[in-house]
Amino acid sequence: MSCKSFAVIASLLFSATLQAQMEMPKPAPELKKLDYFTGSWSTDATMKPGPMGPGGKVSGTDHIEWMPGNFFVLIHNKFNSPMGSGTELAIMGYDSTKNVYTYAAYNSAGEHEAATGTLDGDTWTWNSQESSMPNGTKWRYIEKVLSPSSYTIKFEMSSPDGTWVTVMEGKATKQ
Repeated sequence: MSCKSFAVIASLLFSATLQAQMEMPKPAPELKKLDYFTGSWSTDATMKPGPMGPGGKVSGTDHIEWMPGNFFVLIHNKFNSPMGSGTELAIMGYDSTKNVYTYAAYNSAGEHEAATGTLDGDTWTWNSQESSMPNGTKWRYIEKVLSPSSYTIKFEMSSPDGTWVTVMEGKATKQ
């Protein structure tokens, strides 16, 4: 047996031994709280005129499911707004090293959003600072659980003086 063959066999055996000793990772217990969002939801909201557009009715439907392994929740969204219609794919998870929920979304208008979230009692708060917006505008999205099948939503942006301005408010209902 050549040295190369021996090295390859030894490497494979070592790798197999390590894999046998390592346990599969398990989802963080905090992820179970995202179960609330799974299923099909409809959202109706009102957007106020301002930096996000002319204002008016916003509606959407979500289909939300666990990705195999239960580390991430996938959100498939279709929406209609005063600025047009579109689709979005979003992913929620949990970062155990930072103790925050994570959110990343990609939509048919070419936009990408990323946020971190916290849960305080019955209120989820998602925060972001978007480099694509003027002056790195901050935004937050607040979801207040009303029941197992409904929650209110409020989308706010920071003004130049740091105060929060409501851009959109509404309600989501589980189907």
